Amino acid sequence: MTTSGSRSLIHWGILKDIRRNPWLYIMLTPVLLYFTIFHYYPMYGALIAFKDFSPRLGIMGSPWVGWEHFESFFEGIYFWRVIKNTLLISFYELLFGFPAPLILALLLNEVRKTVFKRTVQTFTYMPHFISLVVVCGMIKEFTMSDGIINDLLALLGWERVSLLLESQYFRTIFVSSGIWQNIGWGTIIYLAALAGIDQEQYEAAKMDGASRWKQMLHVTLPGIMPTIIILFILEMGRVMNVGGEKIILLYNPSTYETADVISSYVYRVGLQEFDYSFSSAVGLFNSAINFMLVICSNWLSRKMNNTGLW
Repeated sequence: MTTSGSRSLIHWGILKDIRRNPWLYIMLTPVLLYFTIFHYYPMYGALIAFKDFSPRLGIMGSPWVGWEHFESFFEGIYFWRVIKNTLLISFYELLFGFPAPLILALLLNEVRKTVFKRTVQTFTYMPHFISLVVVCGMIKEFTMSDGIINDLLALLGWERVSLLLESQYFRTIFVSSGIWQNIGWGTIIYLAALAGIDQEQYEAAKMDGASRWKQMLHVTLPGIMPTIIILFILEMGRVMNVGGEKIILLYNPSTYETADVISSYVYRVGLQEFDYSFSSAVGLFNSAINFMLVICSNWLSRKMNNTGLW
């Protein structure tokens, strides 16, 4: 079959499906418009990463400079600092933050008291709905020298100190507060996956003499492994975009050494110093790395478990 013939068949098949499910496509239209207007159309603006952009001249009127801004970033004094901080914070979030909702879901799955289980779920996912600005305000209040965290540390004999002004504590505060805010929301996803496991598998495991621990290892975890893999791949796609807004709200010049990441660096250079082309080049580099991480993670997942996003 020729290429034109196959294209016409695909075109006819799409039209036929639209006639068969018109309301489904009507419901899909707002989603397509959203991604087209706010995600795909703005990609045109990535051109300024290769230009000496001037708002007066516009994107097409600004002079072309090629890879100049990328080279400036790679050779800059802050390159290794922001890369190191981004990777370290992302690594800590993957190491401690990613398994936290899974562990909580597995623990809640073993609870037989429905009231207790629902109460724990409610209290753990409520912080997810608190505004990030409010959360950062709470963190600042709690970590002040006269805050509740210092009150507890003082009882243990520690010296009072404003924790957010000390660079060595920033990553710990950032990661632990992120776990507190998101652990409950992630648990909902895993509990939904746990509800889909066939209960007959547990009955068969019990008949074979498997303990609760063995049931979790050989029935529960394999049953939700596709969900774990999908969420891990999605998390890998955010490695280089670690907490930009939260870091901007929490960090200060005294903690730049450990807190300044690519996202905050792009914000500071682009919006505070008005170097739009340079910040766009850094952001484009960041997006390219994230894209490669998603592709590689999905490829490895397909090779090892035959499960992936596509």
